This record gives sequence, structure tokens and C-alpha cells, in this order.
Amino acid sequence: MKQPPPPPALDWCLFLDVDGTLLELTDTPSETTANLKINSLLQEIAERLGGAVALVSGRKIATLDQMFAPLKMPAAGLHGVERRRADGTVQGANFVDSQLDGARAALQALVAAHPGTLLEDKDRTVGLHFRLAPQFEEVLGAAVIEIAKPLGNNYHIQGGKMLWEIKPRGFSKATAIQAFMKESPFSGRRPVFVGDDLTDQDGFAMVDALGGISVGVGDRVRGQFFLPDVTAVHGWLQQLADLHDSHHA
Repeated sequence: MKQPPPPPALDWCLFLDVDGTLLELTDTPSETTANLKINSLLQEIAERLGGAVALVSGRKIATLDQMFAPLKMPAAGLHGVERRRADGTVQGANFVDSQLDGARAALQALVAAHPGTLLEDKDRTVGLHFRLAPQFEEVLGAAVIEIAKPLGNNYHIQGGKMLWEIKPRGFSKATAIQAFMKESPFSGRRPVFVGDDLTDQDGFAMVDALGGISVGVGDRVRGQFFLPDVTAVHGWLQQLADLHDSHHA
């Protein structure tokens, strides 16, 4: 039985995946953007929770800032490879990883040979999207494995929704959440993570281990609790925004 998440509480801290959770998925990554309603909702929730709200995404932090402008929230980008703390300090600052140059060239050739596929170069990771060409999933998966082999054990392949991504090993949404939980204003609060993709599953395990709440969106992932889609996420988040904060009474 899929249970809806419990009513929100003021002692929570909130971690939110973006694509497919906060925002509807689009055919290509560049089409996705937030709107004033979502920004307003996030600002209200951040006020209720003392700023303890972070975006946890496969996107670059710089891209998240563009999508949610003018908001600049605590955030983990590239599945935890980079992270901006609540005080604005950025760890894992962005640079172009030249070790991925061979993979870049090989993926570009792969895209050229398979119409409808798309290379997304995020400087420290490279992703191959095939949402518009799902018939190529099997052949692309095998090709990406071969492309990643020369990189050795320092990199691995991260699967996502109609996506294969090559990224540095040792970073995940779980490691990002764990790091946030050691810092103000997140420490001492009950962690809640909402996500929709396989890349979120380790984040669910982390918040569960910390006595928190995991909320899976849609049918691809399994959290303690379930919301069917982005619209349902927005409705549930509105409950958080509407909480009465006794400190501001």
C-alpha cells in the first residue's frame, strides 16, 4: 500500500530533487525552468523552516541558479559533486574536468550517429540523453560502458530517466545530504527528502537511516511514502508553506 507522506512539521529540514519532482520533465534539459509560483512556495517554506531547505540535483548549481532566479538556495549539484552551504560557501567549485575529454569526444560521435540523442556536458560530468530516441537505449547503454572503461575506478556510470551519465565516483545525493545534516540550519532537524529517480534512492536510504522521511514521486523509486506526480508534490509542499510558525505569531 502506497502511503501519502505525513502532515508537515516545523522541526523538519527539506531536501528536494528538481527535475521530475519540483518541475515537470521536458524533452530536453534546457527547456526546463521554474516559475514565480514555485519560487514563492520555496521562499515561504524556507521561512517556515529557518532556511533549512536545499535543492539536491543532478544539475550544476549555476544552472539551478538560472532556473530558479533570483533565488539562490543551499544546493547540491551534479549528484553531490558540488555543494553550496547555507552560508553561501561552495565546495567542489566548478571546473572543466579534462580527464573526461576522451569520453566527451566519444559521446559526441555517438550522438552524431544516433538522431534524437543529446550530449549534456556539465564540466565535471557528461550525460547522454535519449528521451527522444528510446529505441537506442540498449545500444547506447553498452556504448557508454565501453566509453567509461578507460577512465578507471575514479569514475562510474549513473543511470537516470532516459539518461546515462559519467561522473566522479564517491559523490552522491546521500553524501550531500549527510554533509548538510552536520551544518546549520539543517543539523538537529528531521530530514525529509523528496525525489523521483533512481539517483535519489541512495538519498532515501540516508534520510531513513537518520530517522527521517523519504518520499518517492511516481513509480520509478520507492521511499517510505508516495506522491504520484509533480502536481501532488506542489500540493503537499503548500501544506508546509501554510504551517503556522509560532515564532512569527
